[in-house]
Amino acid sequence: MPKKPTTTKENMIEGTFQLIRHNGYEAFSARNLAAFLGCSTQPIMYQFPNLAELKELAYQKADSFHSEYILSGANLLEIGLRYVKFAADEPMLFRFLFQSGHFAGLRLEDLLKTPDAAPLLEIASNEEGLTLEEAMSYFEPLYAAVHGYASLIANNGMDYDPAAIRRTLISLAEAITGKDE
Repeated sequence: MPKKPTTTKENMIEGTFQLIRHNGYEAFSARNLAAFLGCSTQPIMYQFPNLAELKELAYQKADSFHSEYILSGANLLEIGLRYVKFAADEPMLFRFLFQSGHFAGLRLEDLLKTPDAAPLLEIASNEEGLTLEEAMSYFEPLYAAVHGYASLIANNGMDYDPAAIRRTLISLAEAITGKDE
């Protein structure tokens, strides 16, 4: 009876996720993953002849991890702040999720129409008493600001200052809704 493989698909997906989490998506290769897992490249190439499939599965795992991380916020402001904190805490995963070309060619308005955006738009709608279309108009500049902060922080272009970011997001939300007047 042949020996049961000790490097399973699940181990490879988890290993890819952890490799990218610690070293960045640029470090992903069969050779680097094999070294990370302590095996040869043979079982990896046997299970995943096309490494793009393994990278996509790791992307899905990272996306789920990110969603769970940010959606633990109690309201839209807290979710936005957690989005920025994720970039500070997990810069390699942030860059993998948002700067590795996965969304190439998509416009912000297209992203707001995806199923992933629906829970956030619903929260914005409920908090502000807006229709879905109004929630999209409200959410768009807030997302642009939050994502801008997160991108700068994940790429070492800005220090993480949660208090300053909170003040800016509150001011922006007030300006959008006209509550600051």
